[in-house]
Amino acid sequence: MFAIVSIAGQQFKVEEGQQIFVHRLAANEGDAVRFDAVHLIDNDGQVTIGVPNIQGANVSASVLGHLKGDKVIVFKKKRRKGYRKKNGHRQQFSKIKIESIQG
Repeated sequence: MFAIVSIAGQQFKVEEGQQIFVHRLAANEGDAVRFDAVHLIDNDGQVTIGVPNIQGANVSASVLGHLKGDKVIVFKKKRRKGYRKKNGHRQQFSKIKIESIQG
């Protein structure tokens, strides 16, 4: 059984017991979270498609921790003008574990 669900503005294909990294959630470590924007559920060949979401369906997960991604270097330059700008960015992520899919 798997589902297509929107989490923090992105769509993920999730299964029960799976651990995924999503953009940082406003939940503490160890909290249970629930996502209601379920777009598709496949239950052993029986596919349910929502328009755009399935009514009454949800995905329950628990937050395992928060961490940062790899550093991305942003470098801007204009040739022959002496303009150089170096910047860095580290994206904040939350690691969650999918507990159950109800549909």
